[in-house]
Amino acid sequence: MRAVHATEFGGPEVLSVREVPEPVAGPGQVVVEVVAADVMFLDVQLRSGWGTEFFQLEPPYVPGGAVAGVVTSVGPEVDPSWVGKRVVTDTAASGIGGGQPIGGYAEQALAKADTLVAVPEGLSLSAAVALAHDGKTALAIFDRAAIQPGESVLITAAGGGLGTLLIQLARAAGANVVAAARGSAKLELATRLGAHAVVDYSESEWSAKARAATGGAGADVVLDGAGGALGAGAIEAAADGSRFIGYGAAAGQFAEIDREVVAAKRINVLGLFDLTGTSDIDWLALTERSLIEATAGRLEVVVGQSFPLDQADRAHVAIESRTAVGRTILTV
Repeated sequence: MRAVHATEFGGPEVLSVREVPEPVAGPGQVVVEVVAADVMFLDVQLRSGWGTEFFQLEPPYVPGGAVAGVVTSVGPEVDPSWVGKRVVTDTAASGIGGGQPIGGYAEQALAKADTLVAVPEGLSLSAAVALAHDGKTALAIFDRAAIQPGESVLITAAGGGLGTLLIQLARAAGANVVAAARGSAKLELATRLGAHAVVDYSESEWSAKARAATGGAGADVVLDGAGGALGAGAIEAAADGSRFIGYGAAAGQFAEIDREVVAAKRINVLGLFDLTGTSDIDWLALTERSLIEATAGRLEVVVGQSFPLDQADRAHVAIESRTAVGRTILTV
């Protein structure tokens, strides 16, 4: 079968398609014939050599943390009724360890049976894989934010996969949504999805403009997918006593938090690991919920760009250059 390999750490050019043996399901595993594979910003970071102190990763390896497709075989201790079902799932290795060389950028991938989620009829596998990470994360963030009708919500990285979902969830909750992103294409998308106001954070004084869009009081809730200095700017646009959830690092790192400012403004700050580190979240149930919402038409899944397997390098360029809108996927 064909699989994309990162032959070494470096730029997108290190990605190339190779022929490799087909995977064989071990105990508790299944083999998925991949129809679509998720492409994450994390994939781009790992390919560049970032994060080796956190992830057990050595080239050559096959990137990719989630796939959607059809189960073709199961290993020992797995219910055989999974064979033939359309599923979305994390890969067994997520491309970053676990002793498995095959991630999701491949014609077939290994997955653990206990991470499989059946895809409802009426939802495409491309949309399902776009929700593999973003769907459950968006719902976890939304539930924790406890947005109330009439509150002002500022969302950064609003044109990305998570941001586009959060705009819709916040709008459905009755919030006044201010979407911050870079460039007209992302801002136009945010407006179409329901944002009441948009701010381009490539322009000067963007945080002041975001605050003005709330009527001057500041945002009651900030959902920060940008991180870095942009996250710090989002804090400037937050109201006293507001809630700030910093879940993203699109700027290269999580939000730069000035603890004195946060304390003075009585902002309740939560980070990504405050969400992922808790054991009381049923992530599979959240994935199922996101698929149901999308199938019912209550959530629009924005796949802004898709590429065939042999153009994985172009997918990485789109993400790295910040031109990608919504979710990026590979089709097989």
